[in-house]
Formats: sequence, C-alpha cells, structure tokens
Amino acid sequence: MKRLIISAVSLLFVFFSLSSMAQSQCDWYGSNYPLCNNQNSGWGWENSQSCIGYDTCAEAGGVSGGNSSSSSSSSSSSSSSSSSNNGGGGGSCDWYGTATPMCTSTSSGWGWENNESCISQAECNTQGGGNNNSSSSSSSSSSSSSSSNGGSCGTGSCPSNLNCPSGISCGCYTVSGLGANKQSYQNAGADRRFLASAMMETEVMDTNYTYGDAKSGDAFNAGATKQNWGMMRQCHSAWSGYGSGDYDVSAAMNSNKSLDVQVYNECRSQFGNNWFGGHRNGSTGLSNPNTQDIQNFKAGYDWTYQQLSGHECDDVRFWVEIPAI
Repeated sequence: MKRLIISAVSLLFVFFSLSSMAQSQCDWYGSNYPLCNNQNSGWGWENSQSCIGYDTCAEAGGVSGGNSSSSSSSSSSSSSSSSSNNGGGGGSCDWYGTATPMCTSTSSGWGWENNESCISQAECNTQGGGNNNSSSSSSSSSSSSSSSNGGSCGTGSCPSNLNCPSGISCGCYTVSGLGANKQSYQNAGADRRFLASAMMETEVMDTNYTYGDAKSGDAFNAGATKQNWGMMRQCHSAWSGYGSGDYDVSAAMNSNKSLDVQVYNECRSQFGNNWFGGHRNGSTGLSNPNTQDIQNFKAGYDWTYQQLSGHECDDVRFWVEIPAI
C-alpha cells in the first residue's frame, strides 16, 4: 500500500510539473507565446502553434507562467550569462535597441556562435552600438520602454526632415490601414526587424501580391517579407526534408502570421548578416554577399529600421528606392 501511495504521489508531481511547463509563457516584446518543450533556442512549432525556446525568450525579456517569479529570475541570469559568454570582452551590442551577443571568433560582419547569431565588434561599431554590459533586467526594461513609447497607433505623421541613405532616394507618406497591419504582425510576435523587411516589400505590409511573387522553385516568395523558399527550407526545421519543387508548402505563411514571423526569425538567426545577400539574390547572394547591390539593399533596410522607431503602429510608411530583381 505504501508503494502505491508513493507511486501515485510521484505521478501527480510529474503531472503538475508538466502542466506547469505547458503553461509557461514568454513575454516576447509584449506578446505572450508558449515556451517550447522540445527545444531551448530559436522558434519551434508544437501543438499546432508557434513556440519559443527558453534561451531565446530569456534574451528578449523573460519567462512567465506557472512559476513566474522563479522563471523570471532564471531568465534574467540566463540572459546575463549569455551576454557575458558571447561578447567580445564579455558584452553585447545595442543593435538599434536590441541587445545582440558579440562574437568571440568573428572579426567582421555577423557570425553564428553557441547556436545563435552574434555580431562582430567592427559591425557593431558601424551603427554606434558599442558594448552593452547592462544586466538582463535593464535590457528587458529598455525593450519594454521602447515598445510602450513606440507609435501613436493612429495616422501619425512623417518627420519634417529625412536623411536618405547615401546615393539612395527615400521618402515617407501615410497609408490607411498600415498601422493595423503593423500591429497585427506584432501581435503575432514580430519585432521592428520584421516590420522593416515587410515595409520594403509591399505598401501596406501584407501578402496580397502575385502568388510566389511570380517565381517558382527556390526563388518562390512567401510571407509579408517575401522570403525565398531556398532559404526557408534550410532554416525552418519542419521543411528541411523538402526539395526546391515543394515550394507550395511555404504558401501557408501568407495566411498564418505567426508562422510567417517564426520562419523570418529562424532565417535571420541562422544566416546572420548573410541573410541580406540571400534575401536579395538567393544562393548567388549567399555565396557573394558583398556586391554593391546587396550593400545598397542592406543600407536601405537599416535606414527603414531606424525610421520605424516611434512609428511601429501608425499609418506612416517609409520607402527607399531599391530596384526590384
């Protein structure tokens, strides 16, 4: 009888532990997402919905849910540890308001270390990011502050002056309904990186464009940021077994914002700074990411990202003249 009671108690303990895990949530820049049970980093797909790895969540804010207080503390220390271990000199780069780990083995551009993207000291310096040795809690506070101060969620208005990227035309105007689309993607987990990419592709940041952007095979485009199938099937684990001819699978992103955002985050994380080359010119761009065209595209993206600060949920649209290819 004693053994039966002990076994029953043990089963109850396991049940409640698993329930607590299932209920744990990630506060991803103001939107709650379930934590993945089967992976610790990046984004995943479990129980027919997007989920986020614990370590990735910790870098952006913290974990809440069944054990909110202890999880938050653990999240803070985990993020702090990650920052210390990945930084050139033990810090992180303030990359347009996002704390990004510094590379230890990469001297220029972006890299991939400890199963996550990292940025070199040289690349960080180009944007004036510098080292950020602040704690996870201050980083989280900064992200929260940025989120709460960003955008009027109304029509908004363009800045009185715009400093365009060198040699590139740019401008600003308002588009009715754009703010609602910005907000809907943020509700699905998008950050300002995603918004900037989507803003460069369509006027109202949606997926109402020609199917595949009139392309097929690895060049097929899907989602609001028009990512290509060749890259997506490399960075989204559920599609890793597909070939270039299976591109229709990714069309699900056109009607599933959470999946769209998830695949975008996964590809940005896997390809690092080379993502711009691949996004602009496919496998050729991945092999040769430093062409003038790709550098212009990246400059246009960086400018759009910066301009979006304070316009994350209004109807203001910024544009740069980058020829379509």
